Amino acid sequence: MLLRNVIVLFFVFFAYQQVNSQSCTTLGQNPSTAFPVCGTTDFNQSTVPICQNNTTPVPGCTGRTGVVYGDKNPFWYKFTCFKAGTLGFLITPNNLSDDYDWQLFDITGVSNLNAVYTDASLFVVGNWSGSFGLTGASAAGNNVIQCASDPAANVPRFSKMPVLKQGHVYLLLVSHFNDSQSGYKLSFGGGTASITDPKLPDLQSAKSSCDAGKIMVKLNKKMKCNSLAANGSDFSISPASAFITAANGIGCTNGFDMDSVMLIMSSSLPPGNYTIIIKNGSDGNTLLDNCDRNIPVGNNIPLVILPLLPTPMDSLTPIACAPQSLLLVFKKNIRCNSIAADGSDFIVTGTTPVTVTTAQGNCTNGVSNIINVILSGAIVNKGNYKITLKQGSDGNTIIDECGQETLAGATLNFITSDTVSADFSYTIFQGCKEDTITFSHDGRNGVNKWLWQFDYSGTSTQQNAIAYFNNFGDKKITLSVSNGVCSDTANKIISLNNELKAAFEVTNLLCPEDAATFINNSIGDITNYNWDLGNGNINFSKTPAPFHYPILSQEKIYPIRLIVENNLGCFDTAINNLKVLKSCYIAVPTAFTPNGDGLNDYLYPLNAYKADNLQFSVYNRLGQMVFHTNDWTIKWDGKIKGEPQDTGMYVWMLKYTHHDTGKKIFIKGTTVLIR
Repeated sequence: MLLRNVIVLFFVFFAYQQVNSQSCTTLGQNPSTAFPVCGTTDFNQSTVPICQNNTTPVPGCTGRTGVVYGDKNPFWYKFTCFKAGTLGFLITPNNLSDDYDWQLFDITGVSNLNAVYTDASLFVVGNWSGSFGLTGASAAGNNVIQCASDPAANVPRFSKMPVLKQGHVYLLLVSHFNDSQSGYKLSFGGGTASITDPKLPDLQSAKSSCDAGKIMVKLNKKMKCNSLAANGSDFSISPASAFITAANGIGCTNGFDMDSVMLIMSSSLPPGNYTIIIKNGSDGNTLLDNCDRNIPVGNNIPLVILPLLPTPMDSLTPIACAPQSLLLVFKKNIRCNSIAADGSDFIVTGTTPVTVTTAQGNCTNGVSNIINVILSGAIVNKGNYKITLKQGSDGNTIIDECGQETLAGATLNFITSDTVSADFSYTIFQGCKEDTITFSHDGRNGVNKWLWQFDYSGTSTQQNAIAYFNNFGDKKITLSVSNGVCSDTANKIISLNNELKAAFEVTNLLCPEDAATFINNSIGDITNYNWDLGNGNINFSKTPAPFHYPILSQEKIYPIRLIVENNLGCFDTAINNLKVLKSCYIAVPTAFTPNGDGLNDYLYPLNAYKADNLQFSVYNRLGQMVFHTNDWTIKWDGKIKGEPQDTGMYVWMLKYTHHDTGKKIFIKGTTVLIR
């Protein structure tokens, strides 16, 4: 078995080395030319060209010597999720002894699709099992990845269905290790996600070339290249001043679908208004989307052929707050090499001096329908301005794609707005139970929108606002303002420090010989203290000195009261009870009667208030421990496990550390249990 595994691993490595130089050139065999997928479409691949592009990262499947994960003899499939949910799919080999592998990638926002060969974070789910037969993603799948395996291991061929995100774009790789294969069928279904585009196919717009001998028709979505009749018979033009002789799908040279069609005319169209109409072509259909839905016969779009004139200064995009650049938009593309890079084609004049420093287009194939004019600094004040076209340092103004130069002197006007500040002022009116704060904003520079956020206490859209706070401390106040163009936000922390709270600590249990001590925990800007010590004694200091209460023959509770007053004339009161004990002398009774009459029913060390680390144990006449506690308030009721003990003499032992002196004390004695 070991030798067989070595041979298999050597063959895997050798086979990979053999095909590594045979890159895939057939459409669909690399990520950039992937088959577009409609969720209702089945793919039947009867033959698969033999090739290898690259290895792919498979998270969780590393460390096995000789195993190479790659898109050998692959086909790639691309789709978009239009409704979030799970995705199921099935790969059915034409020969069930074939082993197909697959992996799904999330390529949302990825510009270079070859990143699937290097970026492991794009992985979603996959199955590289060595088992033969059907494979895919299903509800019965247990794992998000199944690593490569020996065929004899018979590991699962189905992985868990991935959860797709709406609007995300995905690539599915189907790979086959063996060079001899019979093909397969790929079908989608069984999950809750939708990968079928709900948008119906249609024409979107049309424009002509400079000489009006070609017409570019923009489609509203990607459509199948093979549904386009090459002779242009899918289209007609009215009035028929010229005839359509051919049609080319844009992107069809290295892909399966197109988003635009170039119509070739028999001659140039004269200026005028036309209509482009869709019809069934010589291939028996109009244009079909990737779900084989056709553009209805008779759908049409307008086309305007203008006289060959220079492209005017058309428009500016809306002027933002404090603009540092101006974006010019043109109806026709402008040749990028006609735009002076130093911005000398343009001059800006107006309320304040403005200097143009550079200009550039968003160039594709040497043309751009926008020019970004960069200024030396932002225009931060309200004003009226004008941008004027002039001959630049390159000896011309700007030249459109048809070679027409726009005349110098063309202008566009624009208005800028003042920048704004959200800085605000406030006044605090302190109260005993509630503080009131008034807020104001100056409204300068045309501010007409306000949004106040008063910590967690509500909002306001007024220019001047009032907020009420019935709890104290730091409050975060946020104001956002806008004049319709410019906006700003300011934050301030306001401290409401007039909280008043009376609070103190006092000894709860007081031995007769001890003095009561007080700890004042009151908070606030306190000006007056009023203590009532519970026995008629009044004290006005912040913290009373230790106080001795009279020794009595019985316990007594004294209600201690503290009233505090602050500089606003506000008051608060706190009350704690102090119990003065009749004795703190620790002793153990010589007898007890556990008969339930409420008198002497328990055995325990009396008055052990000052006993730290206490241990109290009781033994019977045989020396057996019948009771033990570390808490003097836990008492023996004369029973063991609920069984009453016999009348007689019991020995007790008491250990503790005196709280005041720190002296360790051990005493023992006897007690009579009487029934």
